[in-house]
Amino acid sequence: MSIPPTAERGDFVQSFAKGLAVIEAFGADNAAMSLSEVARRTGLTRAAARRLLLTLCELGYAETDGRLFTLRPKILNLGFAFLHAQGTWNVAQPYMVELVEQIHESCSAAVLDGHDIVYVARVPTQTRIMSISLGIGSRLPAHATSLGRVLLAEFDEARLDRFIDELGPLPRYTPHTVTDAAELKRRIADVRRRGYSILDQELEIGLRSIAVPLRGPGGRAAAALNVGMQASRRSIDELRQQILPPLLDTARRISALLGARPG
Repeated sequence: MSIPPTAERGDFVQSFAKGLAVIEAFGADNAAMSLSEVARRTGLTRAAARRLLLTLCELGYAETDGRLFTLRPKILNLGFAFLHAQGTWNVAQPYMVELVEQIHESCSAAVLDGHDIVYVARVPTQTRIMSISLGIGSRLPAHATSLGRVLLAEFDEARLDRFIDELGPLPRYTPHTVTDAAELKRRIADVRRRGYSILDQELEIGLRSIAVPLRGPGGRAAAALNVGMQASRRSIDELRQQILPPLLDTARRISALLGARPG
């Protein structure tokens, strides 16, 4: 990520922002990068990128073989610090476990971060539902997931328009993926009206999921809760009839932990 322009203000630490930009430059497709690549991806000078990378190496968050830099497992401490601070998810886990034992399908909770959802809690089953491994900290495109659409349904029209415009051309993940902006808006409006989202193989063939909001103080969606499964296991009607009622009940109990008032 490049360093955004900021207003001149004494409480903004530019060097800290640059260090975070260096960390965020690494990803699944660029797990190992040269100094020049890091500088290019962050918009920093080579000298600035070098100082920051060597600082991360000295602190144990990164390492280098003399040419390429990679992040070390210690970097996970930064993400887990957030999760531990949000102790609610540890408390919510038993409710999710109870749901999984009842329906025998996986259950996940996620929050919105930029254009993605980020998993903050997950209770899997032995049946793998996606080709990639999902866990706490995993990111998926918000507009193409049931979790994301529940959270996007909280946006007003102007904010949703901006979100979709920022995405540019909507990528097609499967033949079922919604790639028309107007149709995506219509489906999100349906989620807002119904109070839940069902996605049928839009992100990956064979994956079907249903999600509901987790509400906090003021009734706003603080996160979302979903159940995912292989499409061959249950039909859309079975999702509504068999999965939605216990999912809503679990969401109600977790929302109470988040500060939502009974209603």
